[in-house]
Amino acid sequence: MLRFAPSLTGDMDINDLRVALLNYYASKSLDENLIIRMQDMDKEKNIEGQDQEILDLLALFEIEYSQVIYQSENFRFHSAMALQLVHEKKAFSCFCSDEWLDKKRQEAKENKQAYSYDDACRNLHPELVIDNENPFTIRLNRPDKNITLNDATQGDISYDKDEIDSFVIMEQNKTPTYNFASAVDDMLNDISLVICTKDQIEDTPKQIHIRESLGYDKEVKYAHIANILSSSDNARDTTSVKWLLEEGYLPSAISNYLVSLANNAPQESFNISNISNSPTHFCLDTLKSINKEHLKKLDATELSRYVGFADANIGELAKVYLEEASTTKELRSKIEPIFASKDIPKEFSQIAKTVSKSIKDAPFFQEYDELKNYVLKDSGLNDEEFSKVFRYLLTGTLYGPEIASIYKYLKNYIGEIIK
Repeated sequence: MLRFAPSLTGDMDINDLRVALLNYYASKSLDENLIIRMQDMDKEKNIEGQDQEILDLLALFEIEYSQVIYQSENFRFHSAMALQLVHEKKAFSCFCSDEWLDKKRQEAKENKQAYSYDDACRNLHPELVIDNENPFTIRLNRPDKNITLNDATQGDISYDKDEIDSFVIMEQNKTPTYNFASAVDDMLNDISLVICTKDQIEDTPKQIHIRESLGYDKEVKYAHIANILSSSDNARDTTSVKWLLEEGYLPSAISNYLVSLANNAPQESFNISNISNSPTHFCLDTLKSINKEHLKKLDATELSRYVGFADANIGELAKVYLEEASTTKELRSKIEPIFASKDIPKEFSQIAKTVSKSIKDAPFFQEYDELKNYVLKDSGLNDEEFSKVFRYLLTGTLYGPEIASIYKYLKNYIGEIIK
């Protein structure tokens, strides 16, 4: 079993999406189920409706899963297992106040030492624990042996037991910490492989220690992948999946790009061992190039829907504009002015009236040259005058693709465009 565990406290970004995609491809490769586990324990910071937004995005990117689980539904198990650890003297109640702990951290900082909890409450007399009315957390005892990990992307890693202090597993408000809830939930869900970002690698030895303390002997394998870094020339929002979609990048193009950043082999031959360990930068220009190729491959009618139509001719017209556009948003900016009202510049307003009247009186012409010759003869205009004005009447701009290639797909709309 694999899991994708998104937080409900913020929008999905490209690192989240890539983790979801890699978990999905790995689940298919290993023939195991993928579950979605919503991290909803932080009730104060959870964004209303974020869970449904995440599920909608997963559907858009065709990420299949077997079930959706909410972490808060396992709260009774988190509490029971924390109590078990206390009864087995593998964990203890800590009454140290936040102020006291902050003071200790500051002292360590001033002494240029790494802070580590000093186990002040670990050996309190039972009476001092039972009679103590102060709020308390529950801390897990330090490990008594080094913790080792064979990571699919990072290789063999060993964590010295002295580097891991007696960390908190249950907060004063009796909610589990992230590491404790994740470790317990991975046990409950029978997770076999965790694919996550490299910035979570310091959490992994704690989660291993939690499971071992609970007597869980199944090995959970890990693959920590390097984060995608935002290039300095990119706007901050470019890492938001929602922003990319709003800007007109296709889900298939985004998926293709993100997986290529992590996978050293073709997507169809995905293998966990092929996940790259190299740091990567997000390049919007590269994504644009990939997106353009995906747009070119779309069926013309399907492409037309992205610009507000259901007409293969408009889809073919959009493909003409792909010479100067890379996203559906950019395509809409080319197509929409064609069907919008146009403010004719004063310098050729009179010629525009002449051309408009001539076109309205003209019969239907299949070819652009036939229409041009008719209008030139009817109006007395020269080629340059007609071509410049006709392009503007047709597209709302003075520059762009060849008029003949535009007319080819707009000839059935001439009466609607030129009023």
